[in-house]
Amino acid sequence: MTTTSTHEDPAVGDGSAPGGRVPFFPPDLFHEDRETLLRLLHEIGTGADQKFILGDRTRRFEDALRDRLGAADAVACSSGTSALHLILTALGVGPGDEVVVPALGCAPLAAAVLHTGAVPVFGDVDPRTLTLDPEDARARLTPRTKALLPAHMFSVMADMPRFTALTAAEGLRLVEDSAVAQGAVLDGTPAGLWGDAGLYSFVQVKSFGMPGEGGAVVTRDEETGRRVRMLRNHGQDGVQRGLHHVIGVNSRFDEIQAAFQLHRLPGLDARLERRARIAAHYTEHLTGLPGLTTPPPGTDGRCYYVYTLLADDRDALRDHLAAEGVDTHVYYPAALPDQAAFAPVAAGRTGPGWPHARDAARRQLSLPVHHRLTDAQVEHVTAAVRAHALRARA
Repeated sequence: MTTTSTHEDPAVGDGSAPGGRVPFFPPDLFHEDRETLLRLLHEIGTGADQKFILGDRTRRFEDALRDRLGAADAVACSSGTSALHLILTALGVGPGDEVVVPALGCAPLAAAVLHTGAVPVFGDVDPRTLTLDPEDARARLTPRTKALLPAHMFSVMADMPRFTALTAAEGLRLVEDSAVAQGAVLDGTPAGLWGDAGLYSFVQVKSFGMPGEGGAVVTRDEETGRRVRMLRNHGQDGVQRGLHHVIGVNSRFDEIQAAFQLHRLPGLDARLERRARIAAHYTEHLTGLPGLTTPPPGTDGRCYYVYTLLADDRDALRDHLAAEGVDTHVYYPAALPDQAAFAPVAAGRTGPGWPHARDAARRQLSLPVHHRLTDAQVEHVTAAVRAHALRARA
């Protein structure tokens, strides 16, 4: 690569895992912030107010997220999964309703719907972007459909302009699972702000990950934000303790994590830019190789949480990269309708299946793309993938 790595701390070495491997998840992610984290832990733990959840630091963190996005509200909560459940509940999704969700993706896409008492209806994905196909989603609508729940997948945002038009035409709610897409922008609109509400996840391996669980709901609608705030804290309004307006849950945010994320927020853009440069390098050198499909090119609507290839012989490529010291990851080895937890829900549906989701589950393999990678590591990954593809063609 001709770009300069942001990984320059000599105390960390070259970012490799033991044995010289190229790690999929960086083992030294918070190395440079260690002293800050320890200081915050001591300050908050010994503070006179003994305020450990939903304090001033959480408020300032929410304000920073809201101002950065231009949102009406940003509500920090205990996880991205919890954020999704809070949004669905705040929007009135419940028993008797259906929500169209992608057939490829994380379990919470379906589980959060089920936890409200509603039914997830699985839609197939676009074979190139691997996000929910708007036309397939349209075909799954019934009189019971209450909402659409597209999810940004791997490095690509879903086709939010088409989903916005579809939900407006049909009078449906639009929930945006932007858990992996913080910092991405599509057609000038940040990920998370296309629909009624969106969400981010701060679990360690996400683009704005932290050393623990956490998430946030973001919305352009003040009333949705107000309802989410009450739901996350047992239905209390945050003004008078012990007065419960609705039945809520415990999805509160930690003050130590809020302070730590405030500390790291100014560096997020540089970390995202590093990921984007690595992804561009992969795309430039891997596109067109036999047996491989790279993500769609371009920068609009890209997040680069991970860089995912579709490989005709995924397992062979994975084994080759492992032998070359490159760690990879298969995120979703089976489509959601084929998972034991959700198969009973899917079994009761008639209509088209999910061929693209099932094909992607069989072929997808994610490469390291985190900002701690050195240029040399990125070159090594690229060369290893190319060598396997070209050898397979020969």
